[in-house]
Amino acid sequence: MPADEYACAQAWTALSAAHALVTEELAAALASSCGLSSHEFDVLLRVQHAADGGLRLGALGKMIRLSQPSLSRAVARLESQGWLRRSGAPGDGRGVLVSITAAGQEVLARGAAAHARTIRGLLLDRLTPDEQELLARALTRV
Repeated sequence: MPADEYACAQAWTALSAAHALVTEELAAALASSCGLSSHEFDVLLRVQHAADGGLRLGALGKMIRLSQPSLSRAVARLESQGWLRRSGAPGDGRGVLVSITAAGQEVLARGAAAHARTIRGLLLDRLTPDEQELLARALTRV
């Protein structure tokens, strides 16, 4: 195998292994700390950071890598827990606006603490600040 192909395979294997480890541990940490799945945490995080107090369901779907039915189930579950609220989008009779509730902000805060502990412990604390910056810059190009 040529050196550049070997380096590519090595980089992919390392990235895949790190992703698998972090994903597994993060799912367990979120479930135990606040009862959220990784996707639900992502939904709450995106909605919380939305401007104007909410996010259109269609825009949320473009941000999160879930099928439309899976996203709808996640939003419905979060709404049933009292963590999200769905309402009609202003000026659009068919649009749906999703916003986070106070209870949703509380569960998100618990999840964010578990998320940060997990990501730091498994990934960031093992890298120098320069390596962290390089990793962030490299991955934002993908």
